[in-house]
Amino acid sequence: MGKQSIGEFEEVVLLTVAILYENAYGISIKEDIEQRLNRKVSVGAMRTALSRLEKKGFLKSEFGEATAMRGGKRKRYYKVTPYGKKVLEQVMETRKKLWEAIPSMAFDF
Repeated sequence: MGKQSIGEFEEVVLLTVAILYENAYGISIKEDIEQRLNRKVSVGAMRTALSRLEKKGFLKSEFGEATAMRGGKRKRYYKVTPYGKKVLEQVMETRKKLWEAIPSMAFDF
């Protein structure tokens, strides 16, 4: 698999899925992002990002058990794939290289 691009929001979603690990489902991901980053996230944007990340092979999902609390509906749980981890590592390395390339005087205010 070649290098794929990943947007900033997709990166945040992917990292949040990794943080939540076995408790990563739509609403928990949305709430965690909102809490950690003090950033509003729409349900539609979240669903779109999760779907896109799964299509790219960065995430995989499976349904949990049906619960009476949810009216018999099952939650879809997400996990980062090995390919998703590799992409996150590439993004981290790229950002690190960019930060290291900034001349020290660039931030002398």
